[in-house]
Amino acid sequence: MAIFRLQITPIARGDKHSSVGAAAYRAGERIRDDRTNEVHNHSRRKDVTHSEILLPGHLAGQNMDWALNRASLWNTVENAESRKNSRVAREIQVTLPFELAPERRLAMARSFSQEIADHYKVAVDLAVHDPRPSGDPRNFHAHLLLTTREVSAEGLGAKTGLDMQTKERVRLGLPNTSQEFTAIRERWATITNEALKEANLEARVDHRSLAEQGIDREPKPHIPFAAYKIEQAGKYSEVAENIRADYNARVQARLEQQARQQPTPERSSEHGAASAVTSARAAAHRADNAPHADNSAPQAAPKTLEDIRREARENWLKMRVEQAAKSADQPAARSASPPAEVAETLDPPHAAADARATTTAARVAATGAHQATTPHKTPAPDDDHHP
Repeated sequence: MAIFRLQITPIARGDKHSSVGAAAYRAGERIRDDRTNEVHNHSRRKDVTHSEILLPGHLAGQNMDWALNRASLWNTVENAESRKNSRVAREIQVTLPFELAPERRLAMARSFSQEIADHYKVAVDLAVHDPRPSGDPRNFHAHLLLTTREVSAEGLGAKTGLDMQTKERVRLGLPNTSQEFTAIRERWATITNEALKEANLEARVDHRSLAEQGIDREPKPHIPFAAYKIEQAGKYSEVAENIRADYNARVQARLEQQARQQPTPERSSEHGAASAVTSARAAAHRADNAPHADNSAPQAAPKTLEDIRREARENWLKMRVEQAAKSADQPAARSASPPAEVAETLDPPHAAADARATTTAARVAATGAHQATTPHKTPAPDDDHHP
C-alpha cells in the first residue's frame, strides 16, 4: 500500500535554527557557519544515499559555483538575512514509495526538485535518506531544502516562492500560500502515481483529506518519534497515551453523532408522514388527559460532541493509569516490535494507529474505525527534523 506524505516546514532563525545546520544534517556533511562560527558535523550519517543542489534551468551555462557548493550557498543565505527572526530556508519533506526500485525513487526526487527550482527560481538542496535500522523499513524519504530568495548569477535576490509577502503576491496576481501548498501536494501525488503506474503497481496515493475524498472516519493519530522510541524500549509514554485517548474520544463522538443522525423507522417508512401526524395527535390527546407535571425540576441539557469526547478521554486516561499501576505490581514483558500506530509526522491525517482500546467506548471506536475504509499506514519518522 503506497504512502502519501508531504510536509512543508519553515527553517527560522527565531526557532534557534540555522540553514547551514539544516543543510549539514540532511546531507550528512561537516559545515562551518561563518555567522556564528559554529561547526555542524554530521559526516557520520550512514542513511544519506544521495545529495545534490539543483538550480533553475535558466541558469544553465552560467558560473554558479558559489551556489553549487553547499557551504558557500547556505552561508550566503545566512549573511543575506539580518533580522533575528528571519526565515532562512524552507523544507519540503516527501515520502518515497518503498515499492519502487532505488533508482526510480531517486529519479522522482530529482524531477520534483528540479520542478520546484524552475517554478520558484530558487536553489533546492536535495538529500535522499534510507530507513534507519531502528526505524520503519518502509521509511524511504527525501528532504528538499529551498532558499527563500531567488537565485541568480549575481547572488541572492528578493524573497520569492512560498516566502513572498502577501501584498506582493496580491500585486502580482498569484494564488495565496494555502493554494500554493495544495498545488505542491497535488503535484507530488501526480508524480508518485505516475511512477507507480509505470512500475505496473496498482497502489495509488491521494493528496486530499479524508473529508475531500468522501471517507467518513477520523484521521489516524500521529505518534511522535520520541514517544515511539520510548514505547519501543518497553516504557510508558504519557504523550502517546494522551494522543490515543484524544483519538478514541473523537471516534466515539463521531459514532454518537452518526447514531443520532440515523433516520427512525417511522421517518424512513413509506407512510412516514402519516405516522408522524398520527403520533402528534395521540401525543396531544395524552397531554390533555394527563395530570399536570411538575416542571420546576431543571431538565438536563443534551450532551454535545465536546462533552462526549471529554468523557471518553477521561475514561480512557483513567483506565490507562490503572493499567500502569497494575503493571508496576506485576511487570510483564513487552514486545519490542514497533506499534502499528506510529506514523511519520508529513499530515497527520494519514498516520496509522492501533488504539489498543479495552474500555467499552474504545471497543466501539475500534470497531467503527475497522469498518471504515482501511487507511494508509505511514512509516515511523526518523529524527530528521532536529536542526
